[in-house]
Amino acid sequence: MNDAGEATRRWRAYTLICIGALAALIFAWQLWPAPTWNGIVRAALLCVPLALPLPGLVRRNRYTYRWATLCVMPYFIVGVTEAIANPATRLWAAALLLLALGMFAALLGFLRAGRAAADIQ
Repeated sequence: MNDAGEATRRWRAYTLICIGALAALIFAWQLWPAPTWNGIVRAALLCVPLALPLPGLVRRNRYTYRWATLCVMPYFIVGVTEAIANPATRLWAAALLLLALGMFAALLGFLRAGRAAADIQ
């Protein structure tokens, strides 16, 4: 396998890791310190934008990687809003921001590496 194909595989893995980490962070945030039904429902609803592109991301569908960049925006907005408005959740918000930016970078990295792989063939 060429270097571009290897890079594509790494960016795909990084993207999937970021999605899992974002979902775990959201559930941990909403269920801390004591789990409630409201927290579970809120966490599940917050994870919907992550679940929508997941089948296409697993299948390496480039079109899905393109529009999945838009699914990162709600987490960025929530992270910025919570970091500014709620001092008690700044640590959670900072982690959410870092993971959202990491996922965005991974999506773009996959698209760039995939374009380079297509140019080589």
